Amino acid sequence: MSCDVIIAEKSAKFGLPEVLFNLFPGMGAYSLLCRKLDAARAERMILSGRVYGAAELHQMGLVDVLAEEGQGETAVRQYIARSTRHHNAHRAVCEVRRRVNPLTFEELEHVTGIWVDAALRLDEPDLRKMERLMLAQQHRVAAQFNGAAQRGV
Repeated sequence: MSCDVIIAEKSAKFGLPEVLFNLFPGMGAYSLLCRKLDAARAERMILSGRVYGAAELHQMGLVDVLAEEGQGETAVRQYIARSTRHHNAHRAVCEVRRRVNPLTFEELEHVTGIWVDAALRLDEPDLRKMERLMLAQQHRVAAQFNGAAQRGV
């Protein structure tokens, strides 16, 4: 979210799962989403707990380039090649965006403080849910790693 350009393959999935364990993404997601969308859509997205596909986020304007499966690196190279001719203009527009709608350290610090307060109010069921999600992620990563190792990747 903090990048000027997001390139994603069609199969990529994105989500903000914090609401599933009674928290919110407090490390800048709200601030960054509100700058790309509007506050109402950002809040709906954060509070939904949904996993979004790259195509849906591309339609929303959060993903800039939607690449075919396995073509992410090629899409990045093509984007760089296309934008090289207009790099000065692209860079200036990014600078203007940051100037017109700045994201300050103070804002991020304040939001993080709210997140810490919310995290300290979590109860045992929330913490157990968080641990189950973490274990599920670890198992998924291990399975992917083992599958890749078996394929010799």
